[in-house]
Amino acid sequence: MEKKALRLKYKKLRKNLSEESIEEMSLQIANQALKLPIWDKTYYHIFLPILAKKEVNTEYLLHILQGKDKSIIVSKTDFDSGEMKHFLLQENTVLKTSEYGIPEPVSGLEISPEMIDVIFVPLLAFDQKGHRVGYGKGFYDRFLEKCGSNAVFVGLSFFEPEPEIDFEPRDIPLNFCITPKKIMAF
Repeated sequence: MEKKALRLKYKKLRKNLSEESIEEMSLQIANQALKLPIWDKTYYHIFLPILAKKEVNTEYLLHILQGKDKSIIVSKTDFDSGEMKHFLLQENTVLKTSEYGIPEPVSGLEISPEMIDVIFVPLLAFDQKGHRVGYGKGFYDRFLEKCGSNAVFVGLSFFEPEPEIDFEPRDIPLNFCITPKKIMAF
């Protein structure tokens, strides 16, 4: 299926989700994540959700990472350059919501993508082969491309996979995708 059509479909599906169902499914996704073979790593990148877009609430995953004493990385997006910078999330890290509704660190200790072991990836839709559809700006594809060859990419989705998504050679596939009901490995 074409990405443009999928973006419209999944934005509409998300729009119809209640706050209660978002919280419940986000907790289920975090609980599913505990089953992944990723917990021996050190550096974990997590996205902070855009509330207006009804993204997966990663607060539950954040608590798991903190409880396991992992190094947590969050990003700051530069819409002019099309790149993301990544910062270690510390107790004194100040977060500010950008004009795009993205909670981001104001400053901090910058971490290179090559150091990051596990990346939790936001998405609108994914397919049975691990291809994903985001918002279409390519920020995550450019970021994932810079990660080390052993990095693990984990998508988080409220919905089940599409049979197939049209993808381009530069699109970076996921290793796993977690839904409230299951984990898919690719």
